[in-house]
Amino acid sequence: MLNDIIHSNIGWFHFITSVLALLTGTIVLLNEKGTGFHKKIGYVYVISMFALNFSSFFIVSFGGFSIFHFFAIVSLLTVLGGMRAVWLRHVNWLVAHYYFMSWSVVGLYAALWSEIGTRFTSNMKDFWWVVVLVTVLTIAIGARIINKNGKKLNLRS
Repeated sequence: MLNDIIHSNIGWFHFITSVLALLTGTIVLLNEKGTGFHKKIGYVYVISMFALNFSSFFIVSFGGFSIFHFFAIVSLLTVLGGMRAVWLRHVNWLVAHYYFMSWSVVGLYAALWSEIGTRFTSNMKDFWWVVVLVTVLTIAIGARIINKNGKKLNLRS
């Protein structure tokens, strides 16, 4: 069945890196922060996100550069922002790292809905409103969780 929806080697690479990013991003979110485990899994997440986003530019499903490529750039910027905070260790680096990386994972889940929509919706009219609805819902839930947990982090920084 996967061969019916993934049509190329780059598509397979994109799929594998996306599954790896979804798994590792979720693991990082659900486990204690700052541990060696967090850092190791976090770096796997970062590498898989770079590979995932880079590979997206070789997938042209809508006749060229599309909104999905724009969001791949946004995704790259959120991951880079989160890692920049770690690498430079500026004042409040932990807060910046938390927010950038958390939004990176939320964006990844929002992208999952778009990907599911493109693979399993034959009517593009239905695709757009369904994807927008579940994406907005994903972002709203993510924002609530991020802001709730971020307030705790801001108190400690």
